[in-house]
Amino acid sequence: MFVTTPQASPPQAPTPDSRPDARLSDARPSRAAWLVLVVVVLADLMDLIDSSIANLAGPSIHADLGGGQVTVQWVLSAYTATFALGLVTSGRLGDLLGRRRLFLLGMTGFTLTSLACGLAPNATFLIVARALQGLCGSVMIPQGLALVKVVFPPQHLRKALTPVGPLMGLTMVGGPVLAGWLLHLNLFGAEWRSIFLINVPFGLVAALLGSRVMPRSGGEDPDARLDLTGIGLLTAASALLVVPLIQGRELGWPVWTYAMMAAGLVLFALFAVSQRRSPHPVVAPTLLRKRSFVVGLVIVAGFYASLSAFVLVVNLMLQQGMHWTPLRTGLTLLPWALGTAVAVLLAGAVLAEKLGRAALHLGLSLAVLGLLGLWWSVAHWDTGLTVWTLSPALLLTGFGSGLVFVPLTDFIIGDATPEEVGTGAGLLNAVQQFAGALGVAALGTVFYARAGHLTPHSGLTAAQLVFALAAALNLLTLSLVGLLPRHSQQAHG
Repeated sequence: MFVTTPQASPPQAPTPDSRPDARLSDARPSRAAWLVLVVVVLADLMDLIDSSIANLAGPSIHADLGGGQVTVQWVLSAYTATFALGLVTSGRLGDLLGRRRLFLLGMTGFTLTSLACGLAPNATFLIVARALQGLCGSVMIPQGLALVKVVFPPQHLRKALTPVGPLMGLTMVGGPVLAGWLLHLNLFGAEWRSIFLINVPFGLVAALLGSRVMPRSGGEDPDARLDLTGIGLLTAASALLVVPLIQGRELGWPVWTYAMMAAGLVLFALFAVSQRRSPHPVVAPTLLRKRSFVVGLVIVAGFYASLSAFVLVVNLMLQQGMHWTPLRTGLTLLPWALGTAVAVLLAGAVLAEKLGRAALHLGLSLAVLGLLGLWWSVAHWDTGLTVWTLSPALLLTGFGSGLVFVPLTDFIIGDATPEEVGTGAGLLNAVQQFAGALGVAALGTVFYARAGHLTPHSGLTAAQLVFALAAALNLLTLSLVGLLPRHSQQAHG
């Protein structure tokens, strides 16, 4: 995903004519600019694929490495939680240390940690490698768009980025199928390891090409500073929430798990207070005074927690409960991915601007209906649970979710000033990732607690409960949409 970061205005390409109007009209993207775009898009695709296909491989990882039922939750949450935490500060680090340097450092680290994931000898090693992989991804991704904006003349930037959205949509559609296909092929006996090892050749190409074409300066801010107190409070608060949510059920919910969660909430409150007093806050205080931004982030948190848990539980239900193959499971998820991709294109082209807040009402309502449809389909599994019986509800859930993405982003950063938009976009992506980690931790725990020893019947019964809870969470976020303005400022602008 692209994350915008604050930066100076990009320089114009030099032309023989020194007049400003001539520079504007004659400036053309260089060959190197297009190569920079290729490298940045490749980095985004690696991150998107890696974060999505790990869901499908979770049951295979657990079967191979063991480590208890929480292994799958940790493999997913370790990546998303560290990615989210790193996003909050990596844009600022790019100002301090240089965007080219951080991008290449992040890409190299992402490639090496992908190799480490693919070679992991046990579950603990894999979880640590996934956490480091998420951290490297968070260092790499935010620098990308900043570098693209430097090398492309402003009047050509939108044209250059036009194919990126559909490409990301196709990647999302193909992700489950790619994962299932790789697991089915079992190349060189690698089994689930191939989904991580596939990053290595692409990462090496991107790092080598990036070292040759990336600009040596990328809009760095010499006055940037890090709020170490704020970063420390945010990191500690996040860890205090995620760890007990994942480990609590397996350990019998001892008193210290509740104490950790309570301490996490206290540290989040202290973080909010510190941001008002810090001369270099992690989050711009002016953003927190904007209703559309604050309400939008709460909606994002509920929506992404529900979405991430839904994807995880579908995989657990079908693979661990019903003993379906990864390829069959990936093909089963194809209607959901197709529905999401089609709705994202519709929302981006027409609905987000015309309907405004109503697009969110429509999307969340359809997502709720789709989840309830899944609940009903699973409840009647004894009549025969097949790809075709699940497809209508999955398609509806995906279509409803896809209608939410574009307008929700518009509401959150649509009225941000140029000085705020970088922080706003970074925080938006961080909340998406962290909410996903919490959703996997909390609703994944509910699934395993209800299922006990997984059988087809217990897995489907547990999935029913999670689908109902995910629908309720979407209903809760739907009730908050009315607090947003009818149209985003970006739609008017």
